[in-house]
Amino acid sequence: MAPSNFENTARVLPDVANQPRLALAGALDWVGMGEIEMPVSLQGDNGRQASAAARVNAFVNLTQPDVRGIHMSRLYLHVDKMLSSEPVTPASLRRLLKDFLDSHAGLSDRAMVSLRFEHLVRRAALASDNSGWKAYPVNITAVMDRGHFALELGLSVAYSSTCPCSAALARQLIQEQFDADFAAGKPLDREAVMAWLGTEQGIRATPHSQRSHADVKLRLVPSFQDFPIIEVIDRIEAALKTPVQTAVKRVDEQAFALLNGQNLMFCEDAARRIKTALQDDERIADFWLRASHLESLHPHDAVAVATKGVAGGYSAMPEGLASR
Repeated sequence: MAPSNFENTARVLPDVANQPRLALAGALDWVGMGEIEMPVSLQGDNGRQASAAARVNAFVNLTQPDVRGIHMSRLYLHVDKMLSSEPVTPASLRRLLKDFLDSHAGLSDRAMVSLRFEHLVRRAALASDNSGWKAYPVNITAVMDRGHFALELGLSVAYSSTCPCSAALARQLIQEQFDADFAAGKPLDREAVMAWLGTEQGIRATPHSQRSHADVKLRLVPSFQDFPIIEVIDRIEAALKTPVQTAVKRVDEQAFALLNGQNLMFCEDAARRIKTALQDDERIADFWLRASHLESLHPHDAVAVATKGVAGGYSAMPEGLASR
């Protein structure tokens, strides 16, 4: 049977986005696609590439008030092509945003892409020969605004914090118990004291500690070739000194207890440590940080926030309340 005339005719698919008549007109700040599922590859430890599953947001603005929509499929294809073919770097994100704008010539003059994923790093135990994987939440955002390129790196680091006030109160109770168990005026038996210190009666109170989080946003100088993810995480963990552990034997747990005892921290102390660690890093033009101690004493958190203090930079005020 001969094919019908309909089957021989090239089909023209309808495109309602290009229909000129709009019930409402107006420019839009951002239009695009959110939570795109994509793999990402980054430069990992020892020069090896590390891969992760990411959620990607891709946007452009819409400058033409009488145009109904953008070409969303083009954004997706550009994201897929770049992330599938090369590691994520400042240079690759700059090219990606240029592709966004080139494919929306006449419609857009700003473009943005953000990636959210967990970066897995293998960490050695404190004292034993073991090691384990630790996942660090990462957010990377790149913006091209009328030819100006900007980069932001967001990181979260988990650590332990032991309350200095609680530690002082616990020490007082231990002193009182010692005074009750070893009467004044009598000679002390060293062996008896050593045995007493190893009992629950001797250490009758302990300070409270909690899992805590350092969340940072870094405005990067875009001239660097790679994202300094591990370098910044290492710097923060070295400043705090009590990052949470993975593989733990008793000898590691004891070493962790020692680190906590030697690094008593209010959230204010933690925020100041992080601020000092980031202050002189030449790769960081500006930063915002939040130290959150998820209190075991209270049903609420203890929080401290700090910024670098750059004019026109990050504000410590909540979004929407900062002065303009």
